[in-house]
Formats: sequence, C-alpha cells, structure tokens
Amino acid sequence: MTGPLLLSGRGLTLEDVEAVACGAGANVSLSDEARAGVEASRAVIDEALARGRTVYGVNTGFGALSDAVIAPDQIRVLQVNLLRSHAAGVGAPLDAPTTRAILLLRANTLAAGASGVRPELVDGLLALLRHDLLPRIPRYGSVGASGDLAPLAHAALPLIGEGVVRTHDGWEPAADALERAGLRPLELEAKEGLALINGTQVHTAIGVLALLAAERAVDAAEVTGALSLDGLRGTPEAFDAAIQDARPHPGQRVSAARLRGLLAGSEIRESHRSDDPRVQDAYSLRCMPQVHGASRQLLGYARDVLAVEVNSATDNPLVFADTGRILSGGNFHGQIVAQALDLIPIACADLAAISERRIARLVDPAMSGLPAFLTESPGLSSGLMMIQIGAAAMVAEVRRLAVPASVDTIPTDNNKEDHVSMGVGAALKAARAVEFLETVLAMELLVACQALDFLAPLRTGVAAERARSALRAKVPRLDEDRPLEPDIAASEALVRDGVLSGIARSVGL
Repeated sequence: MTGPLLLSGRGLTLEDVEAVACGAGANVSLSDEARAGVEASRAVIDEALARGRTVYGVNTGFGALSDAVIAPDQIRVLQVNLLRSHAAGVGAPLDAPTTRAILLLRANTLAAGASGVRPELVDGLLALLRHDLLPRIPRYGSVGASGDLAPLAHAALPLIGEGVVRTHDGWEPAADALERAGLRPLELEAKEGLALINGTQVHTAIGVLALLAAERAVDAAEVTGALSLDGLRGTPEAFDAAIQDARPHPGQRVSAARLRGLLAGSEIRESHRSDDPRVQDAYSLRCMPQVHGASRQLLGYARDVLAVEVNSATDNPLVFADTGRILSGGNFHGQIVAQALDLIPIACADLAAISERRIARLVDPAMSGLPAFLTESPGLSSGLMMIQIGAAAMVAEVRRLAVPASVDTIPTDNNKEDHVSMGVGAALKAARAVEFLETVLAMELLVACQALDFLAPLRTGVAAERARSALRAKVPRLDEDRPLEPDIAASEALVRDGVLSGIARSVGL
C-alpha cells in the first residue's frame, strides 16, 4: 500500500489489509464512485419502507425472531438493541492490528453498495481507523455463520457511542474517546445495525494476517533449510531444476529454485564435492522442495479464497440498486474461509516437523559429524540441547492445531442457524500455528548458524550467508552455556519481521 487507499468494495489486496493493520489507517477513505453506489442501495431500503413492505432485517426481528414485525416508530430502537444484545463476546480482546483489519474489512464490504446503509456508516468506521480508536473485541463468541455476530457487534458499538475502545492511553469508554476526537455518535437507521454485524470480517481479518505471516515463514524455512543443509554438508543436487520439471508442481519448483539460489557460491559444498561417500541425504534435506512446496500450494489456495473474501458483500439481505431487489441469502456463512484457514495449520505442521528433524540431525554427532549439541565441551556444557527439545514441544503444539475447526458445526439460534462454519475458531488456530512455526524456524536458524561456525572459515552460499550475518549481528556464537530465551527471541524477530523472507525472495521467483 502506497499513498491513500480509496475503498470501493473491490480491489482491496491482502497487503493493503496488512498495511492498515500495521497502522496506515489514516490514509483510507471511501471513493466517490462507491459513495454513490452506497447511496443508491440505501434509496432502495428507504423506498421499501415508504411502501410499507415487510423486509427481513429492515422491519423484522432477527434470526429465529424473523417473523416478528417491528412498528415503524421502533425501527431505530431495534438497531440499537441488536448491537447491544449481540455484544456478548468473551475472552481476551483481539490485538490492535487485527482490530484495525476488522474495521477496514467491514468498511470495505459496506462500500460495495449491496448493504442498504448510508455512507455515514462507512465514514464512521474509517473515522475510528483514522483516530486509531480501536473497539474492544473479545476473541470468542462467533460460530462464523450469520456472520461473526458477537465480535462485530463489539466492533460496532463505538459508532453509537457505546462500548470500550483502546487509545494510546489505554482502554476507555467509547463516548469519552469520541468526544475528545471530535466525533459524534451515529443514530442508526433501518437495517444498519444488522449490516454492521452480518459478515465474515473477523475470521477473514485474523486469517489474512495469519496467511501473510505464514507465507513469510515458508520463505524463512527455505533459508533455515539451506543453512542446515550446508551445516550438515549435504548436497543441493536434489534441488536440480530437471528433477522439479519431472514433477512440475508450482510450489515445489519455487522452493527448489529458492534453495538453489540461496546456496549458490557455497564454499562448504565445494569442499566436499569430490570425496563425499554419501549417495544421498535424509528426507528432511533432500525432500525440502517437495515438503516446503506442498505447504506453499496450500497457502496459495488460502490466498485465493481470502483475496475474494476481502472484496465480497457478506450481508443479509443484500440490496441490488440496479434492479431494486432486496434478496435474503447466505453470503454471511464462512465455510469457504474456515476451510481455507484450516489448511494453514496443516501447512505449518509439516514445515515445523521437517524443520525440527533438521535441528535434531544438527545436534546429534552421529548424524552431523559435529560436537554433540554443538558445544565445544559436551558434558560440561549442554550447548543447544534444549533447542531441539523446545522445537519438539512446538511441533506437538502445531500438530494439535492442525485438527480442523470447519467440520465442527453446532446448531444455534433455536435451530434456525443449523449449520455453522466455526470460522473464527479456524482463524485463531491458524494464527497460533503460524506463531509456533516461526519459533521452530527461529530455533533452526540458531542451530544451523552454530553448526556453520564449526565449519569456518568455509562459508555457505552468498545469499544464505546474509541470513547468517543477520543473526550474528544480534546473537553471538554460543561459546559457553547461557540462557537461550533471549537468543530465541532475537532469532524469532528475524523470522517474523520478514528479514529471512526478504533474503529468500531476493534470489528470484
């Protein structure tokens, strides 16, 4: 995202979402074309009310109470009651980046002009972003069908001057924060309360941020894997393009090309090319393109789904200004997103597992030919023993998260909503799985670089050496035992902040 971002309900990228989540919300506004479309859809609602039509969500109750017709003088009360009653989330609040992403996505779906709201609602959501007034959104309470009702209700409360927001000074009542920012609470009109809470934007927001982090983690896995291969004096022959062309899965080809690029110019490889008695390496080394590439492709599918979802109208009913129709449907159902997000922990579990196996080989003298646990004084010092144990613990955590949430439907709302997606559950699992994977890769980076120190003065590939230098700028070689938590944290930052990803992407593809 460069410069101002104009919302239209179309054209929003996943990278735009992440940029706003990281604090670029002051530069977002509703495009003039979209504003006209929103106004046109609102006119359809106003006309329906003027004609005395009974329309779900406009002048009826909600969900299992949809048969209740609401008197005209109670419609505004209905909207406020909806937000208040549905703000029933529990648990710790979502973090600031996720909350910003939710506000952006909700504004963008309303900007599509299919929700029958006034432009003031979009402007109100963007005003919260502009002033960084972030609603307190508890993370639990949504089943991901009929939308993320509870968390989105919490997100919407500040628009009417209720609820709690996070400011630079901490949590405070929304009414106080709005007044200080010079913002006035909105008075909701017909359908607008429902339009604010009907949609998939909570699990989509969590999922987008998790996916982009996972994509960077796959890149990081290529870097740590390349370093481990040279630390174990393996061969990159298995990454030859001819092998990949014989089985041309796109993800496999990208991973192999990255590994070749990272290891180009390796002095370590040249040192044992002519006299190495080994015929081929273990799978955790030789099959990196096949395993890493498979995860790449799973994430590619998730990206395709999320790219559509961030620009989708997920309200109910939907309002079509060009025909004047108001249609009830099920675009709020998060099944396709939930299924896609369930793939992220699966991809993470495979990447974490193969990374841990490389760590195990590096610290085992029988497999590495290096000192036990990569310490000069095995026995007196434990070296990196606990890194492999910690990695094993993280892998176990990721494997538990790989169990899908999207199959775990539980009927709700007096059986009116009798099939739900559990989209937020899938999204929260995905985010946690990525965090565990990042930790495992950070551990591999520590171990691989320590192994390479024993092979000095020989150097690894030119690009891979940049990653090693980046770590050594933050974490010195382990010459004697010390608490390893700070080392792990510093290494994690290189994974999470995209440093390793940038190095991997610099070699092409």
